Formats: sequence, structure tokens, C-alpha cells
Amino acid sequence: MDKEKELIDYPTIKAAVAGEAWAIEKVVAHYADYIEETCTVEVKGPDGSVRKYVDEDMKQTVTQHLIEEIPNFPLAGHEDNV
Repeated sequence: MDKEKELIDYPTIKAAVAGEAWAIEKVVAHYADYIEETCTVEVKGPDGSVRKYVDEDMKQTVTQHLIEEIPNFPLAGHEDNV
């Protein structure tokens, strides 16, 4: 199964919401490729050539927002999915 279709298991999500560093790292790693893809920008040069690069500032901002929002993930009603 490729990484994009895998789900993060409930115990890991629960641990991340509780602030466990290992679980937060696992969540961030799970979304790392997606974040990098969405933070890739194209710059057109004066000669018309196009260069793609990952905007590292944007990547850090998006990653920080993800980390800040993890504690807000709703867990109520999902305890029986363990």
C-alpha cells in the first residue's frame, strides 16, 4: 500500500493529540511529502525558463500550523475504533 493511502492508526493520533513528541513526529512525517508538494513553487526567469523549488519558509509555516492544530483534532466518539 502506498504511503498516501495509508491511514495513521488511532493510538498514534490519540498520542499526538495528547502531545507525545514521537506521535507528533509520525504525523508530520506522514504529511511531509504532501506539504513539500504544496509548497513547491515555480519561478519564471527573465529568459522564460521555469524553475521549481520548495519554498522552505512556506514549508516551515505549514508544518508549524499542522503541529499547532494537532491538539484540536476531535477524538470524541472514536474510542471504540482502537
